[in-house]
Amino acid sequence: MKMFSLDGQVALVTGASRGLGLAMARALACAGATVVLAARLRANLEASAASILVAGGRVDIEPFDLTDPPGIKTAVQNVLARHGRIDILLNNAGICEWSDFLESTLAMWQRTMDTNVTAAYLLAQEVSRPMIERGHGRIINVGSYVSVLGREKLQAYVASKHAVAGLTKSLGAELGRHGIRCNGICPGYFMTDMAEPVTSNPQMKEIVRSHISVGRWGRPEELGGAAVFLASEASSYMNGQMLMVDGGVSEILSFSMSVV
Repeated sequence: MKMFSLDGQVALVTGASRGLGLAMARALACAGATVVLAARLRANLEASAASILVAGGRVDIEPFDLTDPPGIKTAVQNVLARHGRIDILLNNAGICEWSDFLESTLAMWQRTMDTNVTAAYLLAQEVSRPMIERGHGRIINVGSYVSVLGREKLQAYVASKHAVAGLTKSLGAELGRHGIRCNGICPGYFMTDMAEPVTSNPQMKEIVRSHISVGRWGRPEELGGAAVFLASEASSYMNGQMLMVDGGVSEILSFSMSVV
C-alpha cells in the first residue's frame, strides 16, 4: 500500500470548507498529506480544519477569492512561504446556477466560467512553476459527469465542465514531460449542497436515483479513494484522464423496469 502514501506531501484543495472538497481533503490527510484548505470564508475553513485535526491529520487554511486573479497568486505564494512546496493541487471549487436558457444571463455565464474554469487555469499556472523546478507534481481537476454529457437548464455549468476536461488534457500534454501529471475526477450525483435544487424535491430526487445503475446517490466520502489514487504514485502512468466516479451515469442508461 506504500504506493498510495502521501507522507510528506502538501496538497492545496479549493472549495474545501464543505461537501466533496472537504471529503477529498480528509482522504488526502488520511493518506499522510498536509492539506491546505481553501475557500472564501475563514470561519468555515477553521471549522473544517478542526474536523481534520481531530482525526489526527495535518491541516492548514488559506482563505481567498477564486475569482480574484491577484488573490490567487498571493494565496499560492502564501502556501509556498509556509510549507516550502505544493505537491498536489486539487481544483475542486465550483458553482452551479440553474436557469432556462432564454432566461439565463451573461452575468451567470461569467460567474460560472470565472469560478469553474478560469480559477483552475490560474491556480494550475501558479503551482506549475515551482512544480517544474522540482520535477514533480500532481494536478487534479474536478469535472463532472456533464463533462461528457449535456443537461438542460445548466448551460454554463455543462460548458464549464467540458472546458475543465479540455484544460486537464491540455495541461497533461504540456506538463507531463516535467514530471507533472494532470488528471480529473468526474463526480455524478452526490448528496451535497450543490445538488439541493434536486434533492429538495422528493419526486425529482427519486427519479434521479432510479436512473443510477447502482441504485443510489453517492456519498461525498466515496470520492476520497479516487483523489488519493490520482494524487499518489498508484496512478504514476496516468495523465490527461478524466476518471468517472458516477455510479455509471455517464456510461449506463438505467431504467427501473424488468424486461422479460
